[in-house]
Amino acid sequence: MPESIVVLGATSGIARALTSRLAARGHRLLLAGRDVAELQKTAVDLQIRFQVAVHVEAFRADDYEGHAAFVDRCSEVLGDGPDGVVLCYGELPDQEAAFNDATLLRKSIDVNLTSAMVVLNLFAARLAARRRGFIAAISSVAGDRGRRSNFIYGAAKAGLTAYLSGLRSRLSVDGVHVLTIKPGQVDTKMTLGLVKRGSPLVASPERVARDIEKAIRRRRNIVYTPLFWRYVMAIIRLVPEPIFKRLKF
Repeated sequence: MPESIVVLGATSGIARALTSRLAARGHRLLLAGRDVAELQKTAVDLQIRFQVAVHVEAFRADDYEGHAAFVDRCSEVLGDGPDGVVLCYGELPDQEAAFNDATLLRKSIDVNLTSAMVVLNLFAARLAARRRGFIAAISSVAGDRGRRSNFIYGAAKAGLTAYLSGLRSRLSVDGVHVLTIKPGQVDTKMTLGLVKRGSPLVASPERVARDIEKAIRRRRNIVYTPLFWRYVMAIIRLVPEPIFKRLKF
């Protein structure tokens, strides 16, 4: 039987491209996010094109008290599932605004890190009890080293990367795999006006989704997407701090 997969933040550009690839492989899907009406449109499209079961559930990252009930609903809808969870949501704050506004700063940390840890812990307990399945979550190359232009977002993603590393170790004894996804610059709504379309450094959501789907199937631990970001970030991490702090990027 095809695996049942929950996609959190399923209206994002990367998530849309990924759900098409997953549906094409026959997976049953549960799309979760804030915009239920938009999710319903996507679900109908996937059902028609790929003849697979697609469910929709409302989910808010900041509704911590409701996360347990949400995970319960996913299990009920999917029937003793899910077999996998992919976390695709995130928020890229305006760096200067968040630097000067504690509320915006906290929101960025909560959306990108705290909420992910809370909901993934709940799914992790279910998967561990079944002793199979996977968790995949989108972090970012921004978490590899704090840069002047986006260190608040990068700090949250660095925390998420560390959390996923520990979760991977914790769940490995239970037969549950954890994948850390590190995209570079991607042409999506979140980065509108922040990246240069057509640049060789900017990937399409479809390119990133292809890499993610392949990494899930191959049970990779970490995937940089596109791959060249692994080498770009390796170089950036090696730059001595006295030099790095003078770089304006």
